[in-house]
Amino acid sequence: MQKATSPAGPASATELSATYARAGALLSLISRVEEVIEAETASIRTDPGFDIRASNTRKSRHLHELGRAFRNVDPAALNAEHRTALSRLRERLSVNEAAIQAHLGAVGEVATLLRQAAERAQADGTYSVREFGQR
Repeated sequence: MQKATSPAGPASATELSATYARAGALLSLISRVEEVIEAETASIRTDPGFDIRASNTRKSRHLHELGRAFRNVDPAALNAEHRTALSRLRERLSVNEAAIQAHLGAVGEVATLLRQAAERAQADGTYSVREFGQR
């Protein structure tokens, strides 16, 4: 964040300290969101038993918290470190989205295969109407 000023002139040491503390807290929050996103992406790719619903809830909570933190931030007050962190977060979210799309595609393919197998099993005459003496 850039140097804050009050209407009366340059910010006091206390105001600057608070501004830098908020800047640090914002970077810390962005970092935590990144960690949650990275963990979800890695788990989607490697853990067949991964609870995507619970992870999505955690991710949504963190993103909501980040959104609230940015409500009172003037974009012009963000420094290069904040912009870099946000750019990195956008990239991680993009990779996360691709992993989720691939996961959902695979789930859809498995569901289709199971449906087709069930349809073939029913069509092989095992449970035909003739079997029960009805026509």
